[in-house]
Amino acid sequence: MNVTILGPLAEAGIQLPLYSHSVPAGFPSPAADHIEQKISLDELLNIRAPHMYLVRISGDSMQGAGIFDGDLAVVDKSIDAKHGHIVIGCVNNEPTCKRLCLRDSRVVLMAENTDYPARHILEGEEYTTWGVVTFSVRSHD
Repeated sequence: MNVTILGPLAEAGIQLPLYSHSVPAGFPSPAADHIEQKISLDELLNIRAPHMYLVRISGDSMQGAGIFDGDLAVVDKSIDAKHGHIVIGCVNNEPTCKRLCLRDSRVVLMAENTDYPARHILEGEEYTTWGVVTFSVRSHD
């Protein structure tokens, strides 16, 4: 799975209505027109520039984690990556999106699709974590 860095996010934005009622995916509710407050997508996605950035995901290796080809991922550089986090990692100058697994001080990048093998970081390879994926955004067009 490859990623395309889109750049840093700017703080502040327009505020959108947040409805107090959850919207069912089944039958509509008659009480669905209550606005609780206004929020911005910055607040909703917990975007705190300048340590946040967006990447566009390509490929299907993370579909088991709900991240699909073409999705935007919100990445936080300020979070210390831990075992189990989904990260943007860079192996030998090639960025990738994978689940971070730490095994006896070894780094293994795991796909969330059984069609892809684990990527063990070998001695002599360069690896850097570029941030932890906190949200993914998908267009439904």
